[in-house]
Amino acid sequence: MSLKSSLAKAAGKSSYWFLHTFLKGGSSLPGKITTKIDPDILETLGRDYDVIMITGTNGKTLTTALTVQVLKQKYENILTNPSGSNMEQGIVTTFLRAKKSRNQRPLAVLEVDEANIVKITKYIKPKAFVFTNIFRDQMDRYGEIYTTYQKILNGVALAPNATIIANGDAPIFHSKQLPNPMVYYGFDDQEESDIKASPNTDGVLCPNCQHILHYKFISYSNLGKYFCPNCGYSRPELNFALNKRIELTPKSSTFEIDGEQIKIGIGGVYNIYNALAAYSVGRFMGVSPAQTRKAFEQDEHIFGRQEEINVNGKEVTLILVKNPVGLNQVIDMISTDKDEFSFIGLLNANYADGIDTSWIWDGDFERLPKMNIKQFITGGERYKDITYRLQVAGVDPAKHLVEPDLDKVVEMINDTPTKKVYILATYTAMLSLRKTFAAKGYIKGGMD
Repeated sequence: MSLKSSLAKAAGKSSYWFLHTFLKGGSSLPGKITTKIDPDILETLGRDYDVIMITGTNGKTLTTALTVQVLKQKYENILTNPSGSNMEQGIVTTFLRAKKSRNQRPLAVLEVDEANIVKITKYIKPKAFVFTNIFRDQMDRYGEIYTTYQKILNGVALAPNATIIANGDAPIFHSKQLPNPMVYYGFDDQEESDIKASPNTDGVLCPNCQHILHYKFISYSNLGKYFCPNCGYSRPELNFALNKRIELTPKSSTFEIDGEQIKIGIGGVYNIYNALAAYSVGRFMGVSPAQTRKAFEQDEHIFGRQEEINVNGKEVTLILVKNPVGLNQVIDMISTDKDEFSFIGLLNANYADGIDTSWIWDGDFERLPKMNIKQFITGGERYKDITYRLQVAGVDPAKHLVEPDLDKVVEMINDTPTKKVYILATYTAMLSLRKTFAAKGYIKGGMD
């Protein structure tokens, strides 16, 4: 290790210790300090690790957490970034707080932002990449889905020997020939027919001939068993498949993968894809289906993605939303709740959220007035936007409260007329809300 690297590492570790000890945080600043001193520090920090990088639009954080749970069945020392700090400085911080492994070569399972894959693979050649999906998200930063995918491929090109474990139901992941070994996972649980995706769905053009793709079945959005009736392009053969959905509720999902019945303590079809990705990584790394089932049975709540919080007896579920596809899947999930509930929508538009809020108009908020929702609350920095969107969706003004201040929103939860409360929040709104929950003692403080 060079003197510059040693100084950078020492400075980073010291700043992490101070921030984590006294401020209960420090997921990215130590990384910024370290890379300021040594821009190439990742090459030193990640040199001795087997690395799995998980990327995509939706599901990175949960897929990472589930993958870690699965791999813990076989590996003792797994480094990860559970708070979702997934850009270069956050990855550096993750390595700074690593503990040395005595018995095994250390393993790192890292959530990586799509645009940062190339920054990480410049220094670290992973054992595997995991691709969850690509949907329109933060158009001001990523552009169209093909631009986003190219950002990922720019990084993959630096690691041509790494295995790619990809969502086979996403047409974009089968659109280009790559030198990397490929493993595909997907759904095979529906009767087959010949259908098309809805007219406003992205990513349904055949990459060979630009004809509109057809589907044998669709799980949601553009995901499913696709084929081109014009040139014969079709979904690749799956290595790991969902065979059956047994029971879906807002808080759990029971399903069958390759004949193994599995249950996870989180709802939503989109989260079954995340579990299937983690299952596939486990199999790739030598974890048995039975061990994976055991791992999924562990009741670990995942930071901010679908987090359950008890607020003076109220069952509050905090869910991150950031784009139309993810939002619609969350709306679909909460619609399965048989009990009455209250709905809180919080919208910010900072850089981490995406500064363009027009995506909310592609969300299917019109379904909400048809649900058993007793009260609506809207807030956040862009409260006017989300409030007006719900008004246009047909929400009854008599049941709709508006409060921009997130601290006051937390106080209002106590007065909601229902025991269950669902909060849908963009990223920075979620962070602010969690700080308030922590300050009031409803959750433990700290973000990593």
